[in-house]
Amino acid sequence: MNPVVINVVSAEVVGELRLRICFDDGVEQIVDFKSFLNASLHPDIRAWSAPERFAQFRIEYGELVWGDFDLCFPVMDLYRNQIEHSQALEAAA
Repeated sequence: MNPVVINVVSAEVVGELRLRICFDDGVEQIVDFKSFLNASLHPDIRAWSAPERFAQFRIEYGELVWGDFDLCFPVMDLYRNQIEHSQALEAAA
């Protein structure tokens, strides 16, 4: 059995640190990155919370990336709209 591979096909800024992300199976998610970026203790990650810098993402090989892979997320986390694993763990409990 082959695993299903989901790819990002497009993304656009739809608010402060929010993206509408479209996947190759037709699913769309509006993902809010604000709390993730603002909660990060790493200054290199927090730097992407500047709106003009955040908007400099690109899609490469079906993945959403910023910089030289300075910031990237597993595609399935974006697909499930669960970029903060603490939220996913709380929901599962």
